[in-house]
Amino acid sequence: MIYENPIILSDYSDPDCIRVKDNYYMVASSFNHTPALPILKSKNLVDWKLLRYAFDELPFEKYNEVCHGDAVWAPSIRYHNNKYYIIIPFPDEGVFVTETDDIENGEFSPLRKLIDIKGIIDPCPLWLNDKCYLVVGFAKSRIGFNSCLGLFEVSNDLTKNLSGDYKIIFDGHNTQPTIEGPKFYYINDYIYILAPAGSVKAGWQVALRSKNIYGPYEEKIIMLQNDSKVNGPHQGALIDLPNNKWAFIHFQDRLAYGRVVHLQPVEWHNDWPLCGDIKDPLLGGTPVSFHEYLVDKKSNYKIEYQDDFKGNKLSLMWQTPANKTYDFYRFDDGLILNACYHEKSLDELNLYPNSLLTKIVMEKFKVEVKVNLNLCDNDEAGFVYMGMAYSYLAVKKINGKNHLLLKSGEFKNKDIILEDIIYDSDEIIFNMKFFDNQTYALGYNGKYFKNIFTAKPGRWIGGKYGIYARSFNKNSNGYACFKYFKVRRK
Repeated sequence: MIYENPIILSDYSDPDCIRVKDNYYMVASSFNHTPALPILKSKNLVDWKLLRYAFDELPFEKYNEVCHGDAVWAPSIRYHNNKYYIIIPFPDEGVFVTETDDIENGEFSPLRKLIDIKGIIDPCPLWLNDKCYLVVGFAKSRIGFNSCLGLFEVSNDLTKNLSGDYKIIFDGHNTQPTIEGPKFYYINDYIYILAPAGSVKAGWQVALRSKNIYGPYEEKIIMLQNDSKVNGPHQGALIDLPNNKWAFIHFQDRLAYGRVVHLQPVEWHNDWPLCGDIKDPLLGGTPVSFHEYLVDKKSNYKIEYQDDFKGNKLSLMWQTPANKTYDFYRFDDGLILNACYHEKSLDELNLYPNSLLTKIVMEKFKVEVKVNLNLCDNDEAGFVYMGMAYSYLAVKKINGKNHLLLKSGEFKNKDIILEDIIYDSDEIIFNMKFFDNQTYALGYNGKYFKNIFTAKPGRWIGGKYGIYARSFNKNSNGYACFKYFKVRRK
């Protein structure tokens, strides 16, 4: 069997992955979106399903409001002493840990703080000689510098920071600028750190190795873009496979599509793990476009991308851009979204916490969303493409009449109305066409506006699209009933 990269054409930024028996589990960044920290499962490293999230809410009151690009950055996952540990950096609040003995069905422990230092990011643990160490990166925007890797000694159960402060174990300013996203491994008597350097959009993969946890570390570039179309290639995970084989999962930044996930074969040469297509062992590998399956198992796993709104709980495909208000939706012959009032988002929809948003999962596609409206004056319900710049189509009731509004917005600027049409119905189908040049058009009932919008990514994420209902009145009881959310390849 042959697979094609990216294996996940969707925004699962900063992937980390482990194998436990014949299962592969992957975690990724979720930033300000909830539920937070997605956990995916695979049997063959190619076909994945979204298994669950590590926690429903972000643990600080500030995330009751939309804080674009903050919160959960680049977690790591490890299996140790029959427990799954996920180590999670919040760049403004510190490094936290949660754990479970059953990653598929068990409860995760409450988040506990391990490192109380602002600007510590990308933590990854390694248990070695009855001790546990945490390698970390640094966010210049918070701590004042980057391009270095640091080390903490922590307790074996990841409950205590034993060393207090970090020690710099690698300075990449001269040879590996902007090194970050380190992942720790102990293989064949070497301590390895795999990390990207050189920037998200134009960087490369580095391996560091040493016999001493504190260094000094040898360094080698193990994969770079070369003549491929895979810019970056950025942060990822080295994975041990059966039969002494290895693989490497990493992301590539593709703007509105997000940070999509690639799978590379790994060859060992002179105790260096070279990733991708290896033409010369002295040089780094090149990302592959196609390859034989590295784990030869069939699977029907897939990531869901549409919803018929049947049942009584939200699909895992949906996230809100802040902690959700739990009374804003219910199920009754469809998904009912209440038109909630939120003062900070009256001029900018991108600040509305109760939008239900989902990731892009294919290059070009069409969306069709059927809605029945029960709006009060100054209520609206709509469909939105959300990025740093965004556009949306909404029905708003004004003085007893429905107005169909085409609007656009940009972060930190007021939304503007592009079209205002009287709409004499309480039923509508919202439409979007998304083109493979990362532009899109919005329409209704099968008709499209002439406006063609550029699909912008969000802050550290790809673009998202979805649905919402809101009110400009504090005491509205209006709502919209969403009947289906269909997505098909164009």
